[in-house]
Amino acid sequence: MGSMATGSFATVPGLLLLPYLTDTIGIGAAIAGVIVFIPKFWDVILNPIAGRISDRHESTRGRRRPFLLWSGLSLAVLFAMMFAGPTESQVIGASWVVLVFIACASAYAFFQVPYVSMPAEMTDSYEERTKLMTWRVSLLAVAILVSGGLSPMIVNAFGGEASVAGYRLMGIFVAALLVVGTLGAYFGTAGAPDLQNDTAGGSFADQLRAVAQSRDFRMLLGTFIIQALAISAILAGVAYVAKDLLDDPGAATFLFVAFVGPAILVTPLWERFARTRSKRTGYMMSSGFLIAGMLLMAVLFVGPSPIVYLAAAIVGIGYAGTQSFPMAMLPDVAAHDAETTGENRIGVFTGIWTAGETAGFAMGPGLFALILAIGGYQSSTAAEFVLQSDAAKSAIALGFSVIPAVLVIASMAVLARYRLDAQLSGAQHD
Repeated sequence: MGSMATGSFATVPGLLLLPYLTDTIGIGAAIAGVIVFIPKFWDVILNPIAGRISDRHESTRGRRRPFLLWSGLSLAVLFAMMFAGPTESQVIGASWVVLVFIACASAYAFFQVPYVSMPAEMTDSYEERTKLMTWRVSLLAVAILVSGGLSPMIVNAFGGEASVAGYRLMGIFVAALLVVGTLGAYFGTAGAPDLQNDTAGGSFADQLRAVAQSRDFRMLLGTFIIQALAISAILAGVAYVAKDLLDDPGAATFLFVAFVGPAILVTPLWERFARTRSKRTGYMMSSGFLIAGMLLMAVLFVGPSPIVYLAAAIVGIGYAGTQSFPMAMLPDVAAHDAETTGENRIGVFTGIWTAGETAGFAMGPGLFALILAIGGYQSSTAAEFVLQSDAAKSAIALGFSVIPAVLVIASMAVLARYRLDAQLSGAQHD
C-alpha cells in the first residue's frame, strides 16, 4: 500500500509539473527544468541522512514505521499546496513551486527511505524478498496508472492548461491517494517481522564509505539511476507528445495507460521468471524491452501514428521488470552486508539508493526541458496559444524516444558487472 504514496509522488510531478510551469505560468523551458530539478537535488542530499536517522531510531512501533505516518501525511498536505499557488506573476508562481516542492521532497525522503528499508528487515529469504517486491511493484503500477492516468484527465476536464482550477483539483486528488497509501502502509505493517542487526557504529561518513565499498551495490545503483533518467524523460514528454505531436491533449491519458497498463499484467510473470533464473538475467531482459519500445517510439518523427501506443506498451512490459528486479536485489545487497558484518547499515544503503533514484528522476525532466530549449520550444501562459516549430516537434520526439533508448543501452553495460545475484541464488537453491 505504501506504493500508492511513492508511485503517486514519483509520477505526477514528473508528468505534469513541467507543463504546468511552461504552459500555465509561462516559465521558459530551461528555467522550468531547473525549478523541477532543485527540490530533487535537495532530496539527494537528504535521503542518506534520513536513512541514518531511521537506522538509529528506536520505538515500540518499530524502527521505521513511525516515520511512515507523520511524513506521509505531511507530504499529502504539501502536495495539494504545490499546485494551489499564485500564477499571475511568473516570479511569485515559480518561487511558490520551488519552496513547496522542497518541503514535499523533505517529507517524501522520510517516508520513502524507511519504507524501502523495511523489506530487508522483514525476511532473510532470497525468494521471499522477490515475492515481496512483486506485490510492491504491482501496487506501484496501479498507483502510477491511477495517479498518472486520471491526473491529466482532471486537469483537462476543468480547463486544461488554460485554467489553474484543474491543476488545483488534481493536487487534492493526488493528496488523497497519498493519505490512502500512508495509512495502508503504517497500519498494515503493525505486525510485520522486524529482523534487526545491531546498528552500525562509527560516524555517518564512515558508514557512507563502507556502503560505497560494495561493488555490487555501486553497479546496481548505477544501472537504476541511468534507467530512472531515461524513464523520467519519457514521462516528462507525455503531455508534450499528446499536445504537439498527436494533436490531442486528451491523448496523454491514453498514452500513459498504454505505458502502465501492461506493467500491471506482466509483473507477476517477471516474478515467475526469477524463480528459475537469476534476478540479474531478468533485469537484463526487461531492459531489452525498454530499448525496443523506446526505439519504436521514434515513429513520432514521421507524424501522428497509433504505433506509438504499441511502443508505449512494450516500454511498459520492460518497465515492470526494471522496477521489480532491482527493488528485489537491493534488499539482497543490504542484507548480505548485514549478515557479513553483523551491523545494520540497511537505512544507509536505502538512503543512498533513494538519493540516486531521486537524482535520476529529477534529471529526466531537466534533460527533456534542455532538449526542448535547444529545439526552440515556445512557452506560453494559460491565456495564450502557441504553434510549435518543426524543430521543436523534432526535439520532443527525440527526447521521448532515441535519447532514452541510448541511456538504457548504456545502463546494461553497468549491470553486466553485478555479481552478487549468482552467488545468492546459488546458495538459495542449495
